[in-house]
Amino acid sequence: MNHNCLNKNERMIRSFFGRSLSFVIYNLLLYIISVITLTSCKKEFVMPRASGRPYEVMVVMSDRDWEATQGRALFAVLDTDIPGLPQPERSFHISHVEPKHFDHVLNIFRNIILVDINKQIYTKTSMKFTRDKYSLGQIVLTIQSPTPEDFADFCFDHGQDIIDFLTKMEMNRLIKELKDKYSKKTAELAKEIFDCELHAPDEIKSYKRGENFFWTSSNGASGMVNICMYSYPYEGPETFNKLYVLAKRDSVMAANIPGTLPTMHMATDTLCTTVKPIVVHNQYALEARGLWYMENDGMGGPFVSHSRVDTTRNLVIVVEGFVFAPEKMKRGLMRRLEGSLYTLNLPDEQTAPIITTMEEVAVTAEDRRAARQHK
Repeated sequence: MNHNCLNKNERMIRSFFGRSLSFVIYNLLLYIISVITLTSCKKEFVMPRASGRPYEVMVVMSDRDWEATQGRALFAVLDTDIPGLPQPERSFHISHVEPKHFDHVLNIFRNIILVDINKQIYTKTSMKFTRDKYSLGQIVLTIQSPTPEDFADFCFDHGQDIIDFLTKMEMNRLIKELKDKYSKKTAELAKEIFDCELHAPDEIKSYKRGENFFWTSSNGASGMVNICMYSYPYEGPETFNKLYVLAKRDSVMAANIPGTLPTMHMATDTLCTTVKPIVVHNQYALEARGLWYMENDGMGGPFVSHSRVDTTRNLVIVVEGFVFAPEKMKRGLMRRLEGSLYTLNLPDEQTAPIITTMEEVAVTAEDRRAARQHK
């Protein structure tokens, strides 16, 4: 019996009716509410919420395979450093469990990779995923392969696909969270200045306005997260190349984010910055990812930006997240900002999940029954 639920119900009844309630009525009400509460608790237990922190991955694989070449190949993929950070930080926090220990306690983990190597069943290596198989909000990625050699080769050839898939799933979780809990000031400025929607992390409250520009910040004492948004005229496809995009960034930041002295302003470390095309809301966008620094000062850190075209107004709309956190790791801070970039809606757009091309397998009623029996 869930005594926490009962204690909460008891306090609720006492606060509502006071101490004059008769003993019989009091216990009757407590019984009714407890039955309702325990019924709902039972449903919650049948399909619990996924456990674990963002970007944690559990690999279900035999100890022998995990320690051999095939397991080391998968570990090397998951252990890859995140691009665009000033110091090495791995893409995921990795844990491993033997299939025989994969029980109802562990199978509710948020990100699971199930590995099945069996030449009697499979003729080629394949990868697919399932949502909410053992818990709500869960992603289970299954990789099936005929031999250890085939599995290792698959990890080598498709490692980036695995990283991108798991990252996109985490980004989609964050986008969902930002739908209800977000920075009101950032959303207000995005609407007023650009007629766009943007949901940034809710700890961002300070702001500065400029011409076709705003900068909002958490001003945090331990890890400062920032969002910038600006626009400039679209001049054709040549607008979207590395030199043009970064030159525009430097000119905008120099004018709007100065340092403490006239000779100080934000700039881009172009050698440590990469650009690539991506898809946002089924439309073309250009991602820039790298390092910024304060000219003639010691400040610096990572940034990531999306440049998109507003075809109605013939404008390039840029939204960027950057971090200043010299005393701590930056992976979590940057990924929260990056997820918020995907919430940018140009006029008449609606936020959509980040698309994955991987095969999805729906959970069946038989899967649900097997999961309950496994408990």
